[in-house]
Amino acid sequence: MFRRSLIALVLAALLAPVVHAETVDEIVAKNIKARGGMDKLKAVSTMKVSGKLVMAGGAMEIPFTRVSKRPEGMRMDFTFQGISGTQAFDGKTAWQIMPFQTGKKDPEQSNAEQTKLIEEQADFDGPLVDWKTKGSQLELVGTESVDGADAWKLKLTRKNGNIDYMYLDKETGLEVKTESKRTLNGTEVESESKMSDYKEVEGLTMPFTISSGMKGGPEQQQQKVVMDKIELNVPVADSSFVMPPVAAKPDSSAAPAPEKTADKSADKAADAKTGAKKK
Repeated sequence: MFRRSLIALVLAALLAPVVHAETVDEIVAKNIKARGGMDKLKAVSTMKVSGKLVMAGGAMEIPFTRVSKRPEGMRMDFTFQGISGTQAFDGKTAWQIMPFQTGKKDPEQSNAEQTKLIEEQADFDGPLVDWKTKGSQLELVGTESVDGADAWKLKLTRKNGNIDYMYLDKETGLEVKTESKRTLNGTEVESESKMSDYKEVEGLTMPFTISSGMKGGPEQQQQKVVMDKIELNVPVADSSFVMPPVAAKPDSSAAPAPEKTADKSADKAADAKTGAKKK
């Protein structure tokens, strides 16, 4: 009896359907397909996004325009209370005009921490496309629930050493959340972002809302990036990403130029001649 039961269990195990465990490459392939496919992604050379930053629970809105160009050109311009600001990267140098923070309207080169962040943001296709070529490491950590839906949790270790956890919806393959840990002004900050409101733009599927904030922080303190319009393959000049030269300011400490003696002599001669004519 025992032997027959054992044989039945073995046969049941052999005949049971094999549960397929997805590999990292298969998950990434599903994500790329869900976004529109590699061919369509690579066919895009520039992207222009117009929208607004929604802060303080919706009490504050800052309009912005973000322009990207393959491979790493990126520029974002925004306006707040009539004052304009810029953050940009030309593939080598990151720079900014931030009068809100610095009180200066001249362009300034970003520090090492800011440059590292902007360089990541300037990745035109996103970190999963060609991740091996970019020198990143990617591993499947497991499965977790994100807003009630199962998602793959991937650990991305970038070439620069920064680590992100990316969550891809198991049904759609689209990215729904990321968790990051970065150093800002010498302080380690842990944040999370959620992607939603996916729409199709010329055959590509993109999120039109990204909510970001401190990991585990209250929702009312989150910042939302709301995209109103996304345009692909628009004309963009390379020069728009390059840091403009800072205008030279006059040196107020410099001594005034001495008057020319010859000019004074000429003036006196002219006055004497005029006086002679009057006589």
